[in-house]
Amino acid sequence: MADLNALLQPGQRVFVGGSSNEPTGLLDHLRDQALPADLEFIQFPIGGLNDVDFTAFNDTARLTTFFMTPTLREADPERLHFLPMQMRWVFDYLASHVDVALLQVARDRDGALRLGPNVDFVDAVLRSADTVIAELNHSFVAPAGAPRINPERIDLVFETERPLTPYGTPAVDEVAAQIGAHVAGLIRDGDCLQTGIGAIPAAILSRLGDKNDLGLHGGLVDDGGMALIKAGNVNGSCKPMDQGQHITGMALGSHELIEWLADTPSVVFRGADHTHEVAAIRQLPNFVSVNSAVEIDLFGQINAEFAGGRQISGTGGSVDFMRAAKSSPGGRSIVAMNATARRGSVSRIVPKVELVTALRTDVDMVVTEYGVADIKNKPLRARAEALISIAAPEFRAELEAQL
Repeated sequence: MADLNALLQPGQRVFVGGSSNEPTGLLDHLRDQALPADLEFIQFPIGGLNDVDFTAFNDTARLTTFFMTPTLREADPERLHFLPMQMRWVFDYLASHVDVALLQVARDRDGALRLGPNVDFVDAVLRSADTVIAELNHSFVAPAGAPRINPERIDLVFETERPLTPYGTPAVDEVAAQIGAHVAGLIRDGDCLQTGIGAIPAAILSRLGDKNDLGLHGGLVDDGGMALIKAGNVNGSCKPMDQGQHITGMALGSHELIEWLADTPSVVFRGADHTHEVAAIRQLPNFVSVNSAVEIDLFGQINAEFAGGRQISGTGGSVDFMRAAKSSPGGRSIVAMNATARRGSVSRIVPKVELVTALRTDVDMVVTEYGVADIKNKPLRARAEALISIAAPEFRAELEAQL
């Protein structure tokens, strides 16, 4: 692989595909190489799936990340740079800040070369990078709705046959099931949905089997979304834009999901400049954004990324979707979360959040296992009272004392 080493030069900025499309075989090879000095790797990782500490590649390697993971909390803090940025603007940032792109590609059923199951920032990176190195993974068939990539745009192909790492469906406990039922009651036939990762989104999707003509437009499709598309509950028929298509930036789930996508062209993979773009989503009536949070305060401010004095995740795409929902005719921005943390010892509804991810003007409804607080268009005291009503009962008196 002398050619690979020759393509990397000191001081370059190297984008690495993340999420379900991380070129892990290529990265395993790079770990064992004498890499040039002062490389800056750039990645948007997902905890539990992407666990590479790029600062360990050599004594000068650096990492710029838009999302913190358990692995990165162990990285060299002097060479780890967390950049708080919403996903829509990560796309624009990467359109001018990359020298080399490390991507994963695969062949579709017809042998055409396509990107793997995450395309969030690839279009931006391909505009910026002079050099593209691709891991061609023969272990899976590329999604039929993923973008093709011109082989001539690739400077070096690194071939592997490495099974993709599945992202397990989270266990839905009783509390998540209660929250899922509350949120499902807010969904109407014909709504266009965006949900996130975790037990609560899984619980929500599992409760939508009695809904009709739903749409999908968001950052991910998972096994729950696949089930609804297969059953016909999600068909995209009410979407005036991308009608009949299910728009996503990534697939995150089981091997069954990846195999199904190989023969399902109606699931269309688009970059964050479309999936997270307000100008696009405002063309989708009744867009319902469902996101989670670490905590919410009595003003309605959301903290989705900070706990115990440290960065635990990132800004992500939630604020993009919250604000886009408000621009959609009939759209709603929902935050769904457990009422407590640490086995019930701490309230997630607090007098004031530790760090503000989303503004008090970004949220319409908040849902916990204790019910729904509709805070849209409510003045300060009324919204605080609504939020206290869905806090865990043992914390309500303490919260009321803050009014």
